[in-house]
Amino acid sequence: MADRYTVKPLPYAYDKLDGISQQTNTYHHDTHYAGYVKKRNEVMEKLAAADRSAANANYSEFGGLKRHETFNAAGQRLHELYWDILGGDGKPKGDVLKHLERSYGSFDNWVADFKASSMIALGWVILAWDPGDDNLYNFTGDSHNQGGVWGTFPLLAIDVFEHAYYHDQGPARAKYIDAFLKNINWTEVERRYQIFKKIAPEFKANW
Repeated sequence: MADRYTVKPLPYAYDKLDGISQQTNTYHHDTHYAGYVKKRNEVMEKLAAADRSAANANYSEFGGLKRHETFNAAGQRLHELYWDILGGDGKPKGDVLKHLERSYGSFDNWVADFKASSMIALGWVILAWDPGDDNLYNFTGDSHNQGGVWGTFPLLAIDVFEHAYYHDQGPARAKYIDAFLKNINWTEVERRYQIFKKIAPEFKANW
């Protein structure tokens, strides 16, 4: 069976980011992220042949595969969002900036909340738009498939697992968070925001 999912190339040079090294990007993208894509394909192939008649809440092959399906699928997609919104100059712009200011009172308030969220999360922080109340939120997740909020639109994500920064900053996670913020490509975040903006009213009305 041909692989259903493929590794997306890094959208910029491996040495492009300020404060996140070429070696970190190489290991993180080529080995870590690529591993989730590979395992997602393996899980999908095994699911196709799994015995569903033996499924139960304690243990079954089908149950194990389904749990690892979401773990690897979310690991793949969150990493792709992470790579795609980096490579910029960190200067916020556009309607998404106005929305952040409306949701948090100021951009600086959002940064303070994002930094604090990134310090306490074990795995991820995702800036997401909840069309239900039209606010932007920093949601934390301790695993790839934990902490997401259904019905929200993800705009950016920071990986705070230790593999994302220990080679460069060691245990100084705060320095990594600062480096991440300096490298955000707000033009890409704005592009995603505008896509969601078009569907948010209808989504809210029918959710």
